[in-house]
Amino acid sequence: MINSSLFETPTKTERILSVSALNQAVARVLEQNFPLCWISGEISNFTRASSGHWYFTLKDQDAQVRAVMFRGRAQYVSFMPREGDKVEVRAVVSLYSPRGDFQINVESMRRAGLGRLYEDFLRLKASLEAEGLFATENKKMIPRFAKCIGVVTSSNAAALRDVLTALKRRAPYAEIIIYPTPVQGDGAGAKIAQAVATANADARCDVLIVCRGGGSIEDLWAFNEEVLARTIAHCEIPVISGVGHETDFTICDFVADLRAPTPTAAAELACGALDEWVSHIAQLQRRLQTQMHRTLHLQMQQLDWSSRRLTSPLAGLQSKRQQLDILNRRLKAALQSQVPNWRAKLKHLEQNLRLAKPQVSLLQLHLKAEATRINRSMQGLLERQHMRVGQQKEHLELLNPQRTLERGYVILSDAEGQLVRRGADLSQKQKLTLRTAVDITEIEVQTVQTPK
Repeated sequence: MINSSLFETPTKTERILSVSALNQAVARVLEQNFPLCWISGEISNFTRASSGHWYFTLKDQDAQVRAVMFRGRAQYVSFMPREGDKVEVRAVVSLYSPRGDFQINVESMRRAGLGRLYEDFLRLKASLEAEGLFATENKKMIPRFAKCIGVVTSSNAAALRDVLTALKRRAPYAEIIIYPTPVQGDGAGAKIAQAVATANADARCDVLIVCRGGGSIEDLWAFNEEVLARTIAHCEIPVISGVGHETDFTICDFVADLRAPTPTAAAELACGALDEWVSHIAQLQRRLQTQMHRTLHLQMQQLDWSSRRLTSPLAGLQSKRQQLDILNRRLKAALQSQVPNWRAKLKHLEQNLRLAKPQVSLLQLHLKAEATRINRSMQGLLERQHMRVGQQKEHLELLNPQRTLERGYVILSDAEGQLVRRGADLSQKQKLTLRTAVDITEIEVQTVQTPK
């Protein structure tokens, strides 16, 4: 609470305050009743003193307040404030006593909305990194000789002029294709992604530069959008990101194949300097000349060596003719020496053939005589066999039982067909069979007489 007695009409006994005391009292009141708080506004009249302290005015559309940030605190700010930057400061309300100026003492500073935006930035960065969109092994190589370079940026941006100036200085030989697109504002991220997709579909560029100048985190936020990150990750053309200043980092920087600190640096990384290429080509030319001279000298030596071995075609032809004559004479001599031998061999073979040729008429006579002899032998053999067979037949007739029976003998057998050889083997009433030369009769034994 403000002590109201300080502003009443003083009496003789009351103390009269000096201006310094008044300002100091007001400062104490302000500092005690307004603790540290966050204040948002736009920077203007920014001054950086030689001592390192920052002095500026923080304003909005209706009011403004003086601000000071001492060097000990300013050194921890991650960016250098500029005119027009929207920031959020954590400050103490105070009064500068020597001049009686109402001001705030800033303890920390961040870009306006940085807390929420930075959290979104970190969340998206972690998600895309987990998917592998930032992986080094997925990065494409930037070609050393870029004949065609594409630039994705705003057609009115100062960054485009810087890029074109750097490319004209370093690579006047390269064709430049500009894919204009808004780089700030609502929907800028999707439009930048569409420009990258168009360049990729054209497939005319060897390398693609995505760039814009510096700005606040809100100004650069289009380059932190997921749609742009995924488009760059799937782009078949190598992409160089040159967004903001050296201290600015966006998702586009991480997903691109190469990050440049500034648009100008991106242009320098996209192509080799002309003088460097000229020097490189001169070096290659010297190496080529050296190699050509070495090859030429080697070929000359080989030519000399071959020429010494090479003879005249006429001399070669004459040599072949001489060889042909020698072979012809050798062939004739060989034929002349072999013909008598071949004739002698032929005569010998003819004699052998005549000796080996059979006398057919003599053989026919011999064969006829042999046939006659064989027939006679066969006839005599047959006659002897007939005589032998007749003798055996007569002998068999003498031994034939039928002839014995015809002479009056009989054959006596019992019922089992056994021959009866003596009377002692018979018994009375025994049935016997009596066989004569002409018939067979059944008889019965009446009496058996035993010889005395």
